[in-house]
Amino acid sequence: MIRINLLQVERTAKPKRGTSLQFGSLASKMPLVSSLILVAALVWVGYSAWSMYLRDQQLDTELSQARADEARLAPVLKQVEEFEARQKQLQQRVKLIEQLRQDQAVPVHLLDKISRSLPDRLWLTDMHEAPDAWVQLDGQTSTLTSLADFIGNLENSGYFARPVEIISSDEQKGVTGQNGVTLIKFSIRAQFVVPGSTKPDTGAAKTPGGPRAH
Repeated sequence: MIRINLLQVERTAKPKRGTSLQFGSLASKMPLVSSLILVAALVWVGYSAWSMYLRDQQLDTELSQARADEARLAPVLKQVEEFEARQKQLQQRVKLIEQLRQDQAVPVHLLDKISRSLPDRLWLTDMHEAPDAWVQLDGQTSTLTSLADFIGNLENSGYFARPVEIISSDEQKGVTGQNGVTLIKFSIRAQFVVPGSTKPDTGAAKTPGGPRAH
């Protein structure tokens, strides 16, 4: 006679029922989990939107403040610009005045050095200024020695470049000075140079019309 153990079969079937119950519980919780994820996403989006709104409000406030500061500082900036423009004009005027003083001093030094270099028995009849500070001196003398002394005095004054050139020196026949001495007409050319400068001072040629020495 065959016996069937139904109790054993019952016991082995019970775990399968418990597993199906667990899967059913997890499936029932999925809507809740999905709802929580959706709520979290909505909260994050709302927070991001609120942060962007606050940042936008802050930028608007800073922009308004900057515009107010610009309007408040506009008169000050205008005064600064006017001051800088006036300062530039004053600097240009000072520079012009200094240049004019220098230009006025050059002819004074020129005439002073020429007059101090004149020896006895020699006098000038004319003086012509040319570009690059060249000066032509015309005059008369009773001896060639006086002419040589005049040229040496000019070169030693420190205001004329070496050498001082003799353009011409002619004895004037039939022309005599005091005591019946025959006169020598001469023309020389010299280049005016400010001491300490390697270049001739062209300011000497700026005197209108050219001064004359007699």
